[in-house]
Amino acid sequence: MSSDLLGPEIDAGPVLGAAARLGPYFAWQPWDGESGWRPLAELLELDVISERVEVGRQTLALMSGLTRADIGEREAASIIFLGLVSRLLSPVLAAAVVGDALPIPEQDRMWWRPVAGGPIPIAVRGLAAADCAGRDAVTIAQALTRTTVRGLVEPIVEVFRRRFALSPQVLWGNVSSALGGAAGMIADGVPGHAERSAAIVAQMLSLAPLDGTAALVRPDPERARWFLVRNNCCLYYRIPGGGTCGDCVLTPDEVRRQQWQAVLSR
Repeated sequence: MSSDLLGPEIDAGPVLGAAARLGPYFAWQPWDGESGWRPLAELLELDVISERVEVGRQTLALMSGLTRADIGEREAASIIFLGLVSRLLSPVLAAAVVGDALPIPEQDRMWWRPVAGGPIPIAVRGLAAADCAGRDAVTIAQALTRTTVRGLVEPIVEVFRRRFALSPQVLWGNVSSALGGAAGMIADGVPGHAERSAAIVAQMLSLAPLDGTAALVRPDPERARWFLVRNNCCLYYRIPGGGTCGDCVLTPDEVRRQQWQAVLSR
C-alpha cells in the first residue's frame, strides 16, 4: 500500500530502528521466521481476539488483586484494544518524526506473538517507507491516516465493535489516545521532535475518522509539550479501583492540570 502523498519509497528498516530506540511500544522487530510468530491478520478473527481479551482480563485481575468476575468483558476489550493500537501506531508516527520516512504497513508482511501482558511483540518483513523529509504536518497526517489508521487499524476497530459491542466513539477515542500517548513519549524522549509530532497528531485529529474524538492542549506556551484530552472514555473507570486516565473526559480539569504540571516539572 504505497502513499502517493509523499516522496519516493525506501527500505523501512532503518527508520523503524530509529523509532524502536524510544522504547518497547515503538519497536517493530525484523521477522526472523521462528516458530511462535502468527500472521497479523489473525487479529481480525473473532476467536483470536476473544482469546486475547480473556488473557488480558485475567492479567488485569491478577495485577489489581481482583477476580475475573470483577472485570467486565467490554471494559477489558477496550483496554486490550488500546494497547494493541498503540503498538500499531506508535512506531509509524515515531519513524515519520525522528526518521523522516513514513513506514507503509502491509498486513501480510506483519506478525505478532501472544504474551500474557505488556506490549504485544510485532515483527515485520520487507516493509517500505515513504520519504517525508521536508513535508508539512498536513501531508504526513493525511498519508498516515490513509495507510495506517484506515488501512491497518480500522478493520480491527470493526472487529472489536462487532464482537464486544463497543461504541465507535470509545474505539476511535482509544485510537486518538494511542496517538496522543505516542506524541507525548516522543516529546519526553526526544524533545527536539515534540513540535513536529504534536503537529502531525493535531492534523490527524481533524480528519475522519478521528475528528471530534479528542484535542491536543498546550498548557504552557513556553514549553513544546502538548497533552491529549479525549471527548470520550476507554471504560477503565468501570474496573473497581481503576479511576480515570489523564486524558479522559471524566477527569476533573483541576486534576488534569496537576498531572500536566507534574510532567512539565520533570
